[in-house]
Amino acid sequence: MTRHSVVLGSMLAAAALAAVAAPYAAAVSISGTVKVTGSASAADVVVYIQQAPGTFTAPAKPVAMDQKQMQFVPHVLPVLAGTKVAFLNSDPTPHNVFSPDNEKYNLGTWAQGLSKDYAFAKCAKFPCVYTQLCRVHPEMEGYVVVLQNPFFAVTDKTGHYAIEGVPPGSYTVAVWHAKAKAQPKPVTVDAAKPATVDFTLAR
Repeated sequence: MTRHSVVLGSMLAAAALAAVAAPYAAAVSISGTVKVTGSASAADVVVYIQQAPGTFTAPAKPVAMDQKQMQFVPHVLPVLAGTKVAFLNSDPTPHNVFSPDNEKYNLGTWAQGLSKDYAFAKCAKFPCVYTQLCRVHPEMEGYVVVLQNPFFAVTDKTGHYAIEGVPPGSYTVAVWHAKAKAQPKPVTVDAAKPATVDFTLAR
């Protein structure tokens, strides 16, 4: 698979997720701020609805996780169960991708400009977290977080997040972070106004 096809696939995947949320176009968002105690950055926290009613279809095209400048980019990638992730190598050195978590896999090693896909369709209990590692460069680490529904977001470095297109109802909002935790919180989404849920994570 070429870089062009992976980029195109990421664009189509975003469109597919938007299509999943299309029936809820009139719905509002859940947003807020996450703080991570003892950390200067509050980036890379996954905020998600634990369980949402209905059946959700994964994107038809792969979502991309790149290996660039000796890092997994993005560092944390939440996906809907069943999503195929394309692991691209943008570095001028061979990279490997494997995960010791859940069903475990080793996709092998490949050169710059190439990619390999893996479908995250075997999660038994959400969320399923897969640490992404490289046997060639053991300092590299990333995460794929598999979720039951498409209502999720990743915080920016200030800790802000926004989950769009959530249908009215009562939910439990939870967070995932590689090194810190917080208890889930209940939230009621009203069609008349957005909901706000803040978290403080502790190690």
